[in-house]
Amino acid sequence: MVRGGWRSAVFRAGFLRLSPTMDARGGDSHRAHLLDAVDGVVVEVGAGTGATFRHYGPAVTTVHAVEPDAQLRAIAEAAAQDAGASITVSDGTAEHLPVASGSCDWVVCSLVLCTVPDQQAALAEFARVLKPGGRIAFYEHVRSEGRALGLIEDLLTPAWSTIAGGCHLNRDTLTAIRSAGFAIDEVDRFDFSPHPASPAVAHISGTARLRRE
Repeated sequence: MVRGGWRSAVFRAGFLRLSPTMDARGGDSHRAHLLDAVDGVVVEVGAGTGATFRHYGPAVTTVHAVEPDAQLRAIAEAAAQDAGASITVSDGTAEHLPVASGSCDWVVCSLVLCTVPDQQAALAEFARVLKPGGRIAFYEHVRSEGRALGLIEDLLTPAWSTIAGGCHLNRDTLTAIRSAGFAIDEVDRFDFSPHPASPAVAHISGTARLRRE
């Protein structure tokens, strides 16, 4: 999640160009499935163009969508007008959500935890805004379990991160979620190729519940 400068412009252009292809190849279905269990008050982090909005069901009462990029946020605001759920779109980042502490039932993040500068800071913020026992729904690409591909992802990540809005190819996001005080309820791991020219890489999709002592 990058604000301003050439990196933000490059990321935005690439995101807008790639998104329709990625969605047609399965990304849209992945997001729709992610939201099956979501209900109540939701904060969606890194809403992008609002492509997720139409998948919120009648059990969702309010969605606080957060997007730091002004141009993507404008597109998301238009998408919110056509959505069935009550959705507001605000400026903000994963590490600084404009939402009151303990006010949300769910945090939804789709291809966000790969880009945040500090996963633990972002996940701590998710925990802050959740009610006791609140949950996160996550859909992320992660480091491959295959030794050769994992090493390639490690090598490519510094350059890729520079031109792709801080995106990391090699994060162990599931371990980060557990380390932040969440218990995994369910998780699917699968390979997915977002573009015909790109290899299939590891993704995870699932939910986790905030542990409270």
